[in-house]
Amino acid sequence: MAGSLNKVFLMGNLTRDVELKYTPSNQPVADLGVATNRRYRTRDGEDRKETTFVDCEAWGRTAEVMSQYLSKGSPVFIEGRLKLDSWEDKDGKKRSKLRVVVENFQFIDSRGDSSGGSQPPAKSDRSEASASVGSGHEPVDESEIPF
Repeated sequence: MAGSLNKVFLMGNLTRDVELKYTPSNQPVADLGVATNRRYRTRDGEDRKETTFVDCEAWGRTAEVMSQYLSKGSPVFIEGRLKLDSWEDKDGKKRSKLRVVVENFQFIDSRGDSSGGSQPPAKSDRSEASASVGSGHEPVDESEIPF
C-alpha cells in the first residue's frame, strides 16, 4: 500500500471538564473525554444504545480555546488522529492506551449547528451559532443527533 491514513471524526459530549496543563516548555495541553452514542435496533426489534468513551488530547491554542469554552456535557465535533501511548506501570507491566489527538474542532449547539473552532463565539453567543457542521451541508435536525 502506498501511504496510510490516520483520521478520526467524533461527535459527542464531553464526559468531564477540559483539564488544561502546561509542559515544562510552557506548551498548553488539554486532556478531555468524549462520549459518543450509537442507537440501533436488534433483530428482535429491541431498541438499544451503545456508548463509547474516548480520551482525547489537544495542544497549543486549540487546547486553550477548548478549555475556555467547553465544559462537562458540552456537545462538540472533533477531527483528529489516533495515537498509541505505551508505558510501564509501577509493577513493571507494559501498558498502552489509544487516544485521539485533536487537530480541529467545532462547537455544536443543541440545534445541531456549529461554529468553527478557530474563531470561538463568546459564551453567551454559542447557542446562536448558525454555521452547519462541515461546509456546504444542511443543518442537522436535533432528532437525528445520537445523544
